[in-house]
Amino acid sequence: MLDGALPTKEARLLKALGHPVRLMIVSQLIEQECCVGTLWNRLGLNQAETSRHLALLRRVGAVETVRQGRNICYRVSNPITRRLLSALQKPAD
Repeated sequence: MLDGALPTKEARLLKALGHPVRLMIVSQLIEQECCVGTLWNRLGLNQAETSRHLALLRRVGAVETVRQGRNICYRVSNPITRRLLSALQKPAD
């Protein structure tokens, strides 16, 4: 539930998830934690574009990074992001 303050943080998250590529990225990351290279191969994007989208998703708190050896991987840890994606994937009544 939103309090009386302007929901700036929530608005930024929703705006970030409103882009089709970022929505695909988050959908992939809900299924499985991935590194940038894995994501851009799966989605058919280039490395720079994928990294740019991931950086924005990280800034708004939709995803976080995890170091695995020399690689930086991404995962969705924000429960709000998970609930939003889950709601979008359910058929409408």
